[in-house]
Amino acid sequence: MAQAKQGDRVKVHYTGRLDDGTVFDSSECADDQCGCGHGPLQFTIGQGEVIPGFENGVVGLSVGESKTIHIPVEDAYGERIDEMVAVVPRGDLPAELSPEVGQQLEVTQEDGQVFQVLITEVTDESITIDANHPLAGQALNFDIKLEEIL
Repeated sequence: MAQAKQGDRVKVHYTGRLDDGTVFDSSECADDQCGCGHGPLQFTIGQGEVIPGFENGVVGLSVGESKTIHIPVEDAYGERIDEMVAVVPRGDLPAELSPEVGQQLEVTQEDGQVFQVLITEVTDESITIDANHPLAGQALNFDIKLEEIL
């Protein structure tokens, strides 16, 4: 039976958990009300479309095969970087913006690069934004099942 290898386009179902067991994402869900299930993930192995540890966990699987993998921080979203957290004076924000903790914003750098930030604190004078990936600094665990090699 064929095994997934570099260059293959694959379709996998997965459930991602933190080390404490908290589910942070899933491609399928037993509870239709939660809305987390979004169908199997498709990606090409070796193209950098998913984090390295996830990609490496799929290599060698046969269609229908499942396994659980542990991805250390460095093979997931990396360490949190304190320099990616900034305090922005309220006067520097668009007047129509009503910032709230947990709100995501798109920020455009001077070079035109656009990235997502998360508002983590709001005061009368400023907001604190965090450009780290929400899972940065976390080891991740995935239950994965190879559904198809396309």
